[in-house]
Amino acid sequence: MINPRVLPVLAGAGFVVFWSCGFIGARWGTEYASAFDLLAWRYLVAGALAAAVLLKRRPHLTRSDLITHAVMAFLTQCVYLGLIFTGIDHGISAGVTALIGSLQPILIATVAGPLLGERVSPRQWGGLLLGLAGVAFVVADDLGATPALTFLLPVGGLLGLVVGTVWERHRKPTTNLLDALCLQSLVSCVFFVVVTAGTGQLTVPHELQFYGAVLWLVVLATGGGWGLYLVNLRLSGATRISSLLYLVPPTTMLFAFLLFGETIGALAVGGMLLCALAVLLITARPSGRKARISLRCDNGGTTVAG
Repeated sequence: MINPRVLPVLAGAGFVVFWSCGFIGARWGTEYASAFDLLAWRYLVAGALAAAVLLKRRPHLTRSDLITHAVMAFLTQCVYLGLIFTGIDHGISAGVTALIGSLQPILIATVAGPLLGERVSPRQWGGLLLGLAGVAFVVADDLGATPALTFLLPVGGLLGLVVGTVWERHRKPTTNLLDALCLQSLVSCVFFVVVTAGTGQLTVPHELQFYGAVLWLVVLATGGGWGLYLVNLRLSGATRISSLLYLVPPTTMLFAFLLFGETIGALAVGGMLLCALAVLLITARPSGRKARISLRCDNGGTTVAG
């Protein structure tokens, strides 16, 4: 039995690693095909696996939950990933894209109070601003001569992720996490295949490296990243899961160094340390309060630990 205090830490660490893999996979795959072609293949594989799981499990799904997950899939996967991958395909580096995505905590914190009832303390606001400074340091040297309007692509994707996160927390679906991930993968599969085929971008690439990138994205980004995103969203709430995005740019840069030979400067190292401190400030619970963790069970009930 995992200690309830340790579970959020493990889930958060896993989320940062696997979410970062999505940016690396996007850079890898778009060397061989367009962004939407890559996403169509990614979700063809993920959608086929999702359909097999749902046919085997045959979960009871309410109309409300189907609507919730369809809308969330469109916002947090179709809009977010579609625009993020297109931005990378148009020359925005993985690090800068991750930086733009890490602005989500500020937006989530701004709306979390009035819309979700998640109070953001002064200490957390300080952590949010500190993390923003940290990610700016991390990618300060990576800003190149990309046309300014191109940056609207990842910014639009960021807004989709923010709205989708708030939507899920507001609707509070009863579907368990595995079924939720499968439903959203199916919706995304239909969207990307239809749009890609309809715009003449759907191809059959001949490079084996392309399919390596597809498998990387399916296993690590979809299964690991999006799965743990849903886990953390239910464990810790919108503000805290969003704060973990501050760790994604430095983690992405580390992966880029290991896989593509990109160097990491002293400024980036300082930014990584600021990001780590920011997450500690945001996620640390006030002394004297016990952690209360809620997870949805397979039978639709709720288990609470703490």
